[in-house]
Amino acid sequence: MAIEFTKYHGLGNDFILIDNRSSSTPAITPEQAIKLCDRHFGIGADGVIFALPGENGNDYTMRIFNSDGSEPEMCGNGIRCLAAFLADLEGTQRKSDKYAIHTLGGVMTPQLMSDGQVKVDMGLPRLLAGEIPTTLAPDDEKVIAQPIQVAGKTWDVTCVSMGNPHCITFVEDVAAIPLEAIGPQFENHPVFPRRTNTEFIEVVSRDYVKMRVWERGAGITLACGTGACASLVAGVLTGRCDRTATVELPGGPLYIEWSEVDRRVYMTGPAERVFTGKID
Repeated sequence: MAIEFTKYHGLGNDFILIDNRSSSTPAITPEQAIKLCDRHFGIGADGVIFALPGENGNDYTMRIFNSDGSEPEMCGNGIRCLAAFLADLEGTQRKSDKYAIHTLGGVMTPQLMSDGQVKVDMGLPRLLAGEIPTTLAPDDEKVIAQPIQVAGKTWDVTCVSMGNPHCITFVEDVAAIPLEAIGPQFENHPVFPRRTNTEFIEVVSRDYVKMRVWERGAGITLACGTGACASLVAGVLTGRCDRTATVELPGGPLYIEWSEVDRRVYMTGPAERVFTGKID
């Protein structure tokens, strides 16, 4: 059987998108997703995203398999790509530029902007240790600038959940971080029972930071939308950043706002179609 797909990327964080609206069960297995994401023997991607029927009154449901076959709760760049994919699927039948999408990390609301960017209401950041989850602090306390031992060094980390776990540490030179060596050690550290995404942040100014990321289940990627959101929140919590900032990733910039009015986080960035095809 052949399955049609479209490949999209958000700042180089790339995904295989599958129209799964006729069923609530993903069309392929995690094992098949691993093969499709392989950059030498498959299509090549950081993950496979499925557009499924909506749940609980929402327009659609999003599920994603990472390139290692694991299933994350959410993906910021991925949901922008999903919004662009849905708009392409609906074509002239599209009734709105905004979608309510059910994810394992909560309901997210992406909106297609007139300039081609996608703005996403990412919801409220979750700051308590039990919500992330991590054992770095009691469940009902925040984890802000807490020390952790990784690779024989003490790092001060701040933890935030954007529906998925993030561990953020601020460094002087983000380019000097040996991501391949220490990223897996952060991800699989015993203080993170569900593993974690890890962001390394260099603050250039209060409204401009540079970020590199080790993503749980995907490794080094060119961009991470939820990570950019979590990093701005961590920057505000530690007094380093304003509530709006440009987060510069290896794949390009995202504009992030942590609203002082409604306390929700908003992410704006691109989503671009690459090509379409069929999988046997």
